[in-house]
Amino acid sequence: MGKMIIAGNWKMNKDLDEAVQLVEKLKKGFKNKNKVEVVICPSFTNLSSVNEIVKDSDIMLGAQNMYTEEKGAYTGEISASMLKSVGCKYVIVGHSERRQYFNETNSFLNKKVKVALENNLIPIYCVGETLEQRESGKVEKVIKEQIEDGLKGVSLEDLKKVVVAYEPVWAIGTGKTATPQQANDVHFFIRKLLKAMANEAVADYISILYGGSVTPESCRELMSKSDIDGALVGGASLKADSFAEIINY
Repeated sequence: MGKMIIAGNWKMNKDLDEAVQLVEKLKKGFKNKNKVEVVICPSFTNLSSVNEIVKDSDIMLGAQNMYTEEKGAYTGEISASMLKSVGCKYVIVGHSERRQYFNETNSFLNKKVKVALENNLIPIYCVGETLEQRESGKVEKVIKEQIEDGLKGVSLEDLKKVVVAYEPVWAIGTGKTATPQQANDVHFFIRKLLKAMANEAVADYISILYGGSVTPESCRELMSKSDIDGALVGGASLKADSFAEIINY
């Protein structure tokens, strides 16, 4: 089992005032009775202001994306060092929406993972299958390619710093959730892949999170499973009360 991590991905939601209000409310109601690592990932425009609120708390700051280059003529992109400068400790890499809408490939995401690690950012590397892939029996094939190609060439020492998030695409924002057993089966398979890529000690150290319509109601049973080390939360992280419930599952 890896360290328990609950991360909130705000996606393209909350303007600056809304983001500040949300994080202030979350900080006030923050109990964290389970002592999990809590991460929030606002939009780029809100990172600096949110960091001012959480920097003296147990809430970590993460970004939703970053580019592979350090600087240059890449209009609209954000570098790893820019994220570090506003207080980020984590960065989400390869969310299914980035793969789907922005055509990010496993090899491109492999570069992002390595750049994040080089800059002492913890990548939350996302993998997951579509409904069509699940129904056609390709879950393990898809996950294997995403894990092996996305983490190719990462040293054993750096691999221990990576967080993996399994998010079945068909369960994101749909209200559908993989059953706890379905989720755990894929988490077990991911850990088996990591053992083959590295070794048992490294694979057991890596946190594997579940993402996909996680709610306060579904969280407790998901977290009780043997190979689920936390959650990557979408919609439920946009409300302080529901996110706090998940943290305190």
